[in-house]
Amino acid sequence: MQESGKYIIYIGIGIILIGVIVYFFGNKFSFFGKLPGDIRVEKENFSFYMPITSMILLSIVISGILWFIRKFF
Repeated sequence: MQESGKYIIYIGIGIILIGVIVYFFGNKFSFFGKLPGDIRVEKENFSFYMPITSMILLSIVISGILWFIRKFF
């Protein structure tokens, strides 16, 4: 039971860190979601948005962070 408590605390700290980064540096990431390869279709009564390139980039970054954590911790 203590192990699950540790993981909940780590997840909470991670969410707080992400929140602080977005709050203070959110305007620095304005390119995210507007990359080449992100699909956006807007018509009169319809809009569709699929951020393919942005999600691939986010996946690569998260995979790198998790690899680093597993390798050194």
